[in-house]
Amino acid sequence: MKEQLQKPNVSALPRLRFLTTTDFPPFNFIDGNGRLSGFHVDLARAICRELQIEPKCQIQALPWNELEGAMRAGDGEALLAGLPATADSRKLYAFSRPYLRFPARFIVRRLSDLKQLDAAALSGKRVGVLAGSAHEQLLRDYFPDVQPVTFTRQDWLYRDLKESKIDAAFGDGMRMSFWLSGSDAAGCCRFAGGPYMAPDYLGDGLSVAVKAETPELAAAFDYALREITAKGTFAELYLRYFPVSFF
Repeated sequence: MKEQLQKPNVSALPRLRFLTTTDFPPFNFIDGNGRLSGFHVDLARAICRELQIEPKCQIQALPWNELEGAMRAGDGEALLAGLPATADSRKLYAFSRPYLRFPARFIVRRLSDLKQLDAAALSGKRVGVLAGSAHEQLLRDYFPDVQPVTFTRQDWLYRDLKESKIDAAFGDGMRMSFWLSGSDAAGCCRFAGGPYMAPDYLGDGLSVAVKAETPELAAAFDYALREITAKGTFAELYLRYFPVSFF
């Protein structure tokens, strides 16, 4: 059944300023022409187009540690910066629906015979994972018969995978997608199996945060995000900034 969300009327809003972070590519960065660019910047513009308030929309980038202070001072109406929706943050903010989740993924060497990765296929296999991470706990709980090989550095994990010292690596799909498309991987490896969302381990993903006293603005973002997704706009933005899909 199609989700029923009424188009919000935000015409009375005098301004909609999104606050985001500086220098966190591909979400935010300064392009070759000196302009603020990135996934979050284009997403904010798409939201404003969907709500038909483009002339009222602004985007400002600040260092991460200045964002919440700027919101308290009234310098912005929305945080588009990956603030986690936790019990503590929900005391100060209302959150939109998640617009991007970060699944856990397996990667293997390109010529590996591991294709459909399930508990049986991985039984006894050496799987690299970052020590002490949520991904390590997820791996141990979901795949109790694997042999976890823990690493304190991501580059060491990748190195051992390339050198066939481990059978697979398990971790954050987004970060792995960047490595797979980069020069260090040099085409050695690929994703295998499907994505593991597991919000109890990995959180609910990225949402837009607004002040707790403006939940109607979060609801307006819910509508815009749904429409952007339905029209294919979100998929276009996603593939623009994440050419190797991590789903």
